[in-house]
Amino acid sequence: MIDKLNIVKQRFDEVSDLIIQPNIITDQERYVKLTKEYKDLKKLMDKREEYLELTNNITEAEEIISDGGDAEMLEMAKMQMEEAKAGLPKIEEDIKLMLIPKDPEDTKDVVVEIRAGTGGDEASIFAGDLFRMYTKYCESKGWKTNVIDLSEGTSGGYKEIQFEVSGTDVYGTLKFEAGVHRVQRVPQTETQGRVHTSAATVMVLPEAEDFDVQIDPKDVRIDFFCSSGPGGQSVNTTYSAVRLTHLPTGLVAQCQDQKSQHKNKDKAFKVLRSRLYDMELAKKQEADAAKRNSQVSSGDRSAKIRTYNYPQGRVTDHRIGLTLYDLSNIIDGDVQRIIDELSFVENTEKLREASEIF
Repeated sequence: MIDKLNIVKQRFDEVSDLIIQPNIITDQERYVKLTKEYKDLKKLMDKREEYLELTNNITEAEEIISDGGDAEMLEMAKMQMEEAKAGLPKIEEDIKLMLIPKDPEDTKDVVVEIRAGTGGDEASIFAGDLFRMYTKYCESKGWKTNVIDLSEGTSGGYKEIQFEVSGTDVYGTLKFEAGVHRVQRVPQTETQGRVHTSAATVMVLPEAEDFDVQIDPKDVRIDFFCSSGPGGQSVNTTYSAVRLTHLPTGLVAQCQDQKSQHKNKDKAFKVLRSRLYDMELAKKQEADAAKRNSQVSSGDRSAKIRTYNYPQGRVTDHRIGLTLYDLSNIIDGDVQRIIDELSFVENTEKLREASEIF
């Protein structure tokens, strides 16, 4: 393991030198990639220092014990060796995980889309519940959220809502939430007290940089229209809302959140780039999943991933068979436990796949 860590240290020293070079700083694409690599390698270097400290403590303690000496020194050396040996397996496991090549998409910000599915008004209300759940979760992580576009449901909630999330390792965390979410409960409009099943689809699109996806302006039709919904004097009076149609693929992106037509256009292009990037990423994820038989990153965006059962206060994630009887807290934003379990399963699969390199 020391040999592998020393190789990583060579790369860390190289990257540390590169990111201060003027020609790198002016090359925005390369500079962004190198600074992200530097941050990841720095975490590994910090863990390397912990590892070296423990192994040095063991060596030092073994030398003291083999040389003999007074009883107090020997006792201290034995305690030092026991503590170091007890802490070593955990650090080794952490390093193994960190040595597995990181998915470059994991560090990206995201655009999240929530769409009401089957279930009529109740599905729209559930989409609103999911939006609230994710915004509260993002708030707890210190991430920023910003609504791009929305279409309100007739009885509350949303037929569709798009919002961007920016922070640290956002896609690497929220990617597990993509798929179909089901809710089982008695709708507010149900007079007989019968439990209904409704659904909403969540899409998590990694936010593409300009250099990730090149869009030919000739391939995009731009339509301007009046904003609808809350927004003050500009609503329904100025053509500030923007809809983009990518002619080769038929993908559509729109934004009416800002009063400025220019700002709406920029945001809509950001969503369109992310949609195009996500199309290619989905193909790659499907191929990767087929190769490793992954449970949690299949690339199948239509798969039913989770059920929220209100009568039983139960949330079940179907990918890993996890059931938690804490629905009220989870729907209130406490989804970290589920994400941690999904991340653990994915990391275990990666470790198994990469076990031969250790």
